[in-house]
Amino acid sequence: MSSPAILFVCLGNICRSPTAEGVFRLKAKSAGLDFKIDSAGTAGYHHGARPDKRSQEVANARGYDLSRLKCRKVTEEDFVTFDLILGMDEANMRDLKRKCPEEYHSKLHLFLDYAEADFDEVPDPYYGGKRGFELVLDLLEDASDGLLKHLTKQKSQ
Repeated sequence: MSSPAILFVCLGNICRSPTAEGVFRLKAKSAGLDFKIDSAGTAGYHHGARPDKRSQEVANARGYDLSRLKCRKVTEEDFVTFDLILGMDEANMRDLKRKCPEEYHSKLHLFLDYAEADFDEVPDPYYGGKRGFELVLDLLEDASDGLLKHLTKQKSQ
């Protein structure tokens, strides 16, 4: 199996999905693994913007650099290009399933399916305080570890 291309998706691609991209990119690199990794939003509210400053601050404090990322909207081509499309919550999964051609539905998964956390979804921290962004980062680190373990195991089979 070749290295899969992975797309992380939230609503605006300004908090959760770019943070997931940054976390997973560094964890994969640290493990010596090379994946195509990107993030996008189901809505195009912030196209071309950098991730939310609060996401960047919390990520930077743990060694993740999100400063070069730019927000974008999911495109039809993404469903073809990416092998795994990981939504942050059920609302985004519904939007993805609605936009995704049926033949690619098997690529769609909730990101926290790979986590050991007691959460099913990554909560949107946008309207909350710093603790919400820290919780999101905790969940994304957990799910990233689980996804790496899953992909490594899959590759060795």
